This record gives sequence, structure tokens and C-alpha cells, in this order.
Amino acid sequence: MLTIIGCGNLNRSDDAVGVIIAQRLQKYLAENPRPHVQVYDCGTAGMEVMFQARGSKQLVIIDASSTGSEPGAVFKVPGEELAALPEPSYNLHDFRWDHALAAGKKIFPDDFPQDVTVYLIEAANLDFGLELSPVVEKSADVVFEKIVEIIRN
Repeated sequence: MLTIIGCGNLNRSDDAVGVIIAQRLQKYLAENPRPHVQVYDCGTAGMEVMFQARGSKQLVIIDASSTGSEPGAVFKVPGEELAALPEPSYNLHDFRWDHALAAGKKIFPDDFPQDVTVYLIEAANLDFGLELSPVVEKSADVVFEKIVEIIRN
């Protein structure tokens, strides 16, 4: 099973890019069904990422980044480079997808994907807003096509 998860906040402009790509992929799969592929919009819920990834062989996560790089830059990163255990906390809002990768492997060692790829798109604007910036929209199209290629294979 291939699981694709889009992350982000639809109310924070470019931070929504992962969710928007996931929604586009869901529409693509509705028109081009693939029984071995599932796509989820997990928003900002890291715990949801962990549970939706469970049982998959391959996982792709899509999210925005804010590293100071050129807006619209696309980074393809192996998941193990980004997995990080969370600091102890009673607040699940602090549990992000990078924590989900580390915790999922610890909690579900035989039932969590070993093949994890993360696509990050550098944001130009993280202010409140409902639209992607033009440069991030173009990068979203590129990442969408790369993931459709993965789905087809």
C-alpha cells in the first residue's frame, strides 16, 4: 500500500500547499482508481499522520517549509532525515508529522512504512489567507506531477 499525506493549514496561504496537493490527488484517484493507493488530508494533526501511515509499505508526505530558501523551492527528503521524537508534552497540538514518523516506528515497528519520502515546498507567504502565492502554485503543480508518476508506477 502507498499512502500519501498532505499536511498544512488551509487558512495560512502557502502553508496549505500539502493539503491542496492531497485534495488534487484525491480527485485524480477518483477519476483514475488505484486500489493500492490511499491519500489523506491530515491538516496539522501529527497524530493522524501516524495512524493513517500505519500498515503502509510506502509513505509520501507533502508540506510547506520555511527555511529561508528561495520561495517555491522543492525539497525531496528521505523521511528518516526528518523524523524527530517530540519533547514530552501533554499538548497533542505539539505533535507534528516529523514526530509521527519517529513515534510510529517505535510504537508500530513491524507495521510502519520503512520507505518514507517527504516533499517540502518553500513558502513565500505564511500570513492568514486562502490562496497560494503564484510561485508556490507552480511548485505544487510540479510536486503533483511527481506524485502522480509514483502512483502510476
